[in-house]
Amino acid sequence: MAHPTSPHAGTLPRLSSHWTGWGQWLALITMTVDHLTRYVLPGDWDLSWAGSSIGRIAFPLFAAMVAWHGLFNTRNPLRYSRRILIIGLVAQLPYMMMPRSSDAFILNVCFTLASGLTLGALVRQGWQHYQQQTLGLPWLLAGAAVGVTAWYLLGFWVEYGHNGLLLIPLLMFAMHALSQTENHFQARLWAGLAAFPALWIAGQMNASDMAKSFTVGTCVVVLILAAGAARRVPAINLAMPRRLWLAWYPGHFALIALWLLLSGQIT
Repeated sequence: MAHPTSPHAGTLPRLSSHWTGWGQWLALITMTVDHLTRYVLPGDWDLSWAGSSIGRIAFPLFAAMVAWHGLFNTRNPLRYSRRILIIGLVAQLPYMMMPRSSDAFILNVCFTLASGLTLGALVRQGWQHYQQQTLGLPWLLAGAAVGVTAWYLLGFWVEYGHNGLLLIPLLMFAMHALSQTENHFQARLWAGLAAFPALWIAGQMNASDMAKSFTVGTCVVVLILAAGAARRVPAINLAMPRRLWLAWYPGHFALIALWLLLSGQIT
């Protein structure tokens, strides 16, 4: 959710990030449509289709932008993750006021995004150190075991669960492969195979066929951008103001919670 901290990212190719300017507006609009139809608008309006279609664009788009910035636009993905976590902490109280079918305690989506980015960044760093022979195989396996354990335990507490936590690391893996394909058949084949796990996980995140198609379709578009189409996206004329970007997630939940309190829907 937060902006990355640096315009450069290690040895990966510098790709155009103009698409994320458009993605910010689209992600916030589709997320707001989802939450308005779920929590605010009367049920007899029968707008559940909006949440199962337009609303299913938001999370994979947020995840894709976080994965993109974590790979290409920051030297310190863990710091970027902490900034997303701060937004989640601010948003958690109004998020908990939203009416739900279950009383189970759930951490909002910022915790999913921050944890997924942390997992993806640590996996990438561990593999780089192993390739450079600065990290032995036993330590790599021990780190993998800790990561799997953390993923399993945290998956019960965050929005979108285990699949949501996996989406960012898998998108990072696919984006990395796709960004280096050039025109070699073997590289393109490897990149195609690298994209499959992310698309499969995206397809497991929703129950209805409509929701699955919008989630997977969003991931497909972003992976096409990583494969080179990002170069063709022009810069947006109306960039998202930084303060608006940072405040929208907790702010819109606070306004929804206030509306629900004033209308007597929650006490």
